[in-house]
Order: sequence, then structure tokens, then C-alpha cells
Amino acid sequence: MLETTASTTTASIPAAPTTAVRTLDDLAALDVAQLEAIYRTGKVTSLHALDGSPVCRMLAIRGVTGVPATVLRSFAAASFFPWAGKSFEAKSDGEGSGINRIRLGGGLRWFPFQTRVEPSAIDGAPCILLDYDHAPNPKPIRMIRDELREVAPGLFLGPAMLDRGHGDPTLILFFACDCSGN
Repeated sequence: MLETTASTTTASIPAAPTTAVRTLDDLAALDVAQLEAIYRTGKVTSLHALDGSPVCRMLAIRGVTGVPATVLRSFAAASFFPWAGKSFEAKSDGEGSGINRIRLGGGLRWFPFQTRVEPSAIDGAPCILLDYDHAPNPKPIRMIRDELREVAPGLFLGPAMLDRGHGDPTLILFFACDCSGN
């Protein structure tokens, strides 16, 4: 399990839940350690599988447990949660772009990113990197490192990390995108 950074390699790896994960609700019922275990089993597919505006959800925040975690899960699933997800457009199987959808002000698109396949900061295996380090984004957004892997058909899970440029991103939370309806 990751304790302080996303690139810890000597930490113990939690066991994946024994029940099959098929939906955003299945993932939202899990804690950070369980989500990390599932993420480690995920695969990279063509970026075209993400094309469109999938249903996305924040799942769990590192260090938040118990009642506060339950409240955050409910808030993240609500139609008034400020983050509405991400939209993706692949240019090829391994390269593309996207943007975050925000529910404020009648619906905004903020914080563009580029997508590509790259080694994960979690375990070094291939992942789909969402790279925010581009001029249109403010500095705090440019420090975000999101990753995705497919963990069930059309269901992508990933960590959101803060990368201060020291080569050791800090895990903040897990999120998921359901592309099965795209």
C-alpha cells in the first residue's frame, strides 16, 4: 500500500477485492488500498477506447476514512458535484488530448491535458498518462499527474497525484471513467 508517495516500490501491495468490479459504484465502495490493488491489475488499451465524454467520478481520497469518506463518496456521486469528468479525443492508439468538464457557470471546460502511454509512477507498468504540464494551465494544475488503466470492459481507474518535479509524485486520490456508454 502506498503511504506517502506514488512511486514507493518496497511497500506491501494490498490484495484485490474478491468480487468483480464492473461499475463506478463497485469502485466507489472501495478504499484507497483496494483501488490501488485493482489499478495494478489494469491494462492499457487504445486511447480510442476513451474517446468522448465518459461518466467519471472521484472515488476515494488518501487518508480520508470512515464517515468522512462515506460523505465524500456521496458528494462525488451527486449531480451537483463540481467536477463532471473528462472528455477525451485520441489522435492515435497511443496519443491524444482531453479536458476536464466542470459544472460551474453552466458547464465549463478547463484544464486541458495531453494523453500518451508511459510508465506509471505507481508501479512502472504502462499506463495512460494525462499530462497537464502545458502553458494554458496554471502552475498548480500543471503539477497534477493523472493516470488511467482499464480494469473492466470500458471502465478506467486511475490515481491523481501531485508531482512537484522531484520524480516522486504524491498520491492524492483515485478516480474512474466509465466509457462503456461512449
